[in-house]
Amino acid sequence: MINTDLSTQAREKMISTYRRLHQNPELSMQEYKTQEFIEKELDDIGLEHFRCGGTGVVAIDKNGEGPTVAFRADTDGLPIEEQTGVEYASTSTGELDGATVPVMHGCGHDSHVTAALTAARLIHEQRDAWSGTIVWIFQPAEETAEGSRAMVADGLWDKAPKPAIVLGQHVFPFESGTLHYTLNAAMAAADALKITLYGEQAHGSQPQDSIDPIVLGAHIVTRLQTIVGREVAPLDSAVVTVGTFNSGLKENIIPDRAELKLNIRTLTPDVREHVLASITRIVNAEAEASGAPKPEIEEIYTFPQLKNDPEEGEKVAEALRAELGEDKVIETPPLMGSEDFGHLADSIDVPSMFWFFGGAAADDANPAKNHSPRFLPVEDPTLETGVRAAIAAIGAYVAR
Repeated sequence: MINTDLSTQAREKMISTYRRLHQNPELSMQEYKTQEFIEKELDDIGLEHFRCGGTGVVAIDKNGEGPTVAFRADTDGLPIEEQTGVEYASTSTGELDGATVPVMHGCGHDSHVTAALTAARLIHEQRDAWSGTIVWIFQPAEETAEGSRAMVADGLWDKAPKPAIVLGQHVFPFESGTLHYTLNAAMAAADALKITLYGEQAHGSQPQDSIDPIVLGAHIVTRLQTIVGREVAPLDSAVVTVGTFNSGLKENIIPDRAELKLNIRTLTPDVREHVLASITRIVNAEAEASGAPKPEIEEIYTFPQLKNDPEEGEKVAEALRAELGEDKVIETPPLMGSEDFGHLADSIDVPSMFWFFGGAAADDANPAKNHSPRFLPVEDPTLETGVRAAIAAIGAYVAR
């Protein structure tokens, strides 16, 4: 067995690593300093590594014959101004669409990297306890669904040994010290669309000379909600959100165009296909009803559905229960959030397993959620739980 106990020195190193990462977040595909920091830590551990996917890093720990296991941690932050008030709060900024924006680790990727680096160090120090190969993947740009695809496109699985399974984890505002997992469909597929509506500009006092894209857009926004309410079966799951609606520059001018941005979440391929087709049908039909030109529908991004292999997932869950206790490892329903983690395994047709480790204090009845400016998992026992979970899951395959 691989020992998961942290010495005082290892614990202090873990905390300092976490706080350094938390204080210095970077936006997706801009994780240059984070990449350099990870590389220095890997050098200190003694692991060979290479860059992949732009700002990604891959380390390989080979220790004799045995299975190959990959473990992924994502590295990017979010364009959010931190409001946690801690002394190590982020004051970092980044460039987004030509503007300077505040950046924070509002989704816990700092804790993911910390857990992976700490686990990598502990495992590497115990080479008599395991045999095989571990591929540590420090992936950029999870938030924009670019990172896993960029790494695969950059030859990740040509440069690194092909694993028997890809593992990963995510901090979430469950109670700290607990782990949560779902077999089969674990997280939703996500699609983002930009819809440009075209009209005819006119003076606000002469609406008869216009084709009003704002009115057209309002009908589309309302009608889109009928997809989930009236087209998706009640026992299926889907979300259709209109996140932005932009049009016009002045109150007395009917504009010539409007722009909507949509976010769609689904749990099965059939429902996804139906929802996307329905969006196209409704947008085009409403435009025709308004006498407007055909709208333009563009994909912004797409996240693959995250599926946990039921057989391998249960094997990992058993190892997690053995490490943390039966009452601390909980099977839960799927989440409608999304992850690009699944592409790493899907691209080489191997199973994957992804779970959540809690970050909320036991006495916090209303913890800040991921992507909140107040999101700040408690350090103890959150970080240690992430480390122990990573080691236990990897150990299920490589431990002697």
